[in-house]
Amino acid sequence: MMPHFANPVFLVLLTLVPPLLWWWLRRRRNALRHPALGDLASLPPGRAKLARWGPAMFRSLALALLIAALAGPRWPDLQTRIETEGIALMMLVDVSGSMAERDFDWRGEAITRLEAVKKVFGLFVAGGEKFPDVVEGVDVTKFQGRPTDRIGLVTFATRPETACPLTLSHSVLLRILNAEQPRTIPGDSETNLSDAVAMGLLRLDAAGPRRKVLVLLSDGDHNVPRPQSGWTPRQAAQVANGLHVPIYTVDAGGSGTTSKERGSRELADSPGETRAAATRTLEEMAHISQGRYFQARDTQGLLDACRDIDALERAETSSFQYRRYHEGYPWLAAAAFALFGGGLALERTIWRRIP
Repeated sequence: MMPHFANPVFLVLLTLVPPLLWWWLRRRRNALRHPALGDLASLPPGRAKLARWGPAMFRSLALALLIAALAGPRWPDLQTRIETEGIALMMLVDVSGSMAERDFDWRGEAITRLEAVKKVFGLFVAGGEKFPDVVEGVDVTKFQGRPTDRIGLVTFATRPETACPLTLSHSVLLRILNAEQPRTIPGDSETNLSDAVAMGLLRLDAAGPRRKVLVLLSDGDHNVPRPQSGWTPRQAAQVANGLHVPIYTVDAGGSGTTSKERGSRELADSPGETRAAATRTLEEMAHISQGRYFQARDTQGLLDACRDIDALERAETSSFQYRRYHEGYPWLAAAAFALFGGGLALERTIWRRIP
């Protein structure tokens, strides 16, 4: 591993070394008067040149080493290497009553919409190699997993809940997701998109300056008339856009409306009108927030949606961070003082000049 400098700005001072060396060699020195210089011309030069250049070179090298020490050379301890974190991604998963509908297929078996979401999100988060239970014909290598991303989970029905804050412990996240069940209690099984987005944005605030993304998966229209946030789904999308957080909406709804999740609005509308309204809401939320809308009416559609989101939001993670570094400045500083001291000692002894 190549060393680098903690304070490289000090290296600019190295440009002062050549002028100082020139000044040292050209400066005027005291002279000794002698009545007959011709008698001295035949003497051998001895160590005159070395006595002139030696102290200057020692001082120049010592000064250069001292400047390099100020710049803080260091190299990382490979034993403490950690991968750089990627994006912050909050999954908003609908657990309303309609998510209990068994209209998804997994390896020939009918499963609920929520069970399909659990399996596909497992592929999305952990990757295909760690999630072998897949449908036939699915290329698991296309799901690479997201080990460097901080991922969190908000589940929502009538009210949103932070099931898991942003974390790098993805195994814990998936265990929490697998434990979720559709809400079946009347009054607690509706779909509240607005508060789900508000909760997701609040949890993403802890991620700092890194890229932030919301993935909203729902199968129904927003049917909570007075959400706690006071926002409509479109207003929630506008807030997300203002915070530069795209919303990728995944529509996992079937062809009609289920009786397990009927609010006052749905009783007034036909199932076809309700499904169209749900699709239109999710499309507008994605468009307003600069995200994308995905239709996932079956297992393959859900897999395709998550694979596309995975490709769209894949950050480069080729760089690394380190917990500890080996510092080189003490050695350079010691060498600089050794050169200064050695040069002074030689000037006072074998390189001594008169006067």
